[in-house]
Amino acid sequence: MQFKKSIAIGQYIPTGSFVHKLDVRFKMIFLIVFIVCIFFIHSIYGYLLFLGLLVLCILVSKIPLKYFLSALKPIIFLLTFTTILQLFFTSTGELLLDWWIFKVTIDGVYEAVFIFLRLILLVFASSTLTFTSTPMELTSSLEFILGPLKRVGFPVSEVSMMITIALRFVPTIMEETDRLMKAQSARGIDFDKGNLFQRIANLIPIIVPLFISALRRADELAIAMEARSFQVGVKRTHIHVLVFKKHDYIFIVTSLLFVILVCIYF
Repeated sequence: MQFKKSIAIGQYIPTGSFVHKLDVRFKMIFLIVFIVCIFFIHSIYGYLLFLGLLVLCILVSKIPLKYFLSALKPIIFLLTFTTILQLFFTSTGELLLDWWIFKVTIDGVYEAVFIFLRLILLVFASSTLTFTSTPMELTSSLEFILGPLKRVGFPVSEVSMMITIALRFVPTIMEETDRLMKAQSARGIDFDKGNLFQRIANLIPIIVPLFISALRRADELAIAMEARSFQVGVKRTHIHVLVFKKHDYIFIVTSLLFVILVCIYF
């Protein structure tokens, strides 16, 4: 199976590691708890401990670090903008720099570092889940977690499938976009020159065929699902049934204890 390190979102990278063999339901529950907890940490040491835990998971998963770094590319602008915003527009704390309309305080530095590490942790944690779990496992896990909502008539199976399909087709759409941009560049279109309106106009030859391609893929997927007798509202069965194992319980208990202790003491 071929992978593109420039397109990390939605990829499954099988390495046969211990992290891959863990029950995806426990991994998803841990991810939810992890994301909630990082917003309650107010110490740089707590963030570093969480980062160390993620680095350990990455090493155990045997997935090259370049895939995780490539997952940061789509949010580089958001990461930079948010960090700068916190750095220069936090007015509380001891003043460190006062230049023109910009003021840097000690609290601003702390907030900038915290938001930077927080976004890094979010991306790395979510990437670990998608890199080590197949789309079908993610669908089954979402159905399990959202299962109680079935009692109020919520379409859990359909929503879980839609989320998984959307996640799965992100790299496909990105590859299609890259292919179209290269084709248009070969015809003489320069996407880096001109003002804002000219750049937007240059994207029209890409947006139209990309939209058509997405609709065609959606139609093909619908036909394939109908050919496999997929029906909305009917109870589905699974070829691979998720079963909790001993190492899953050990992982979730150990990891949750670590996260809770970090949140309490940091």
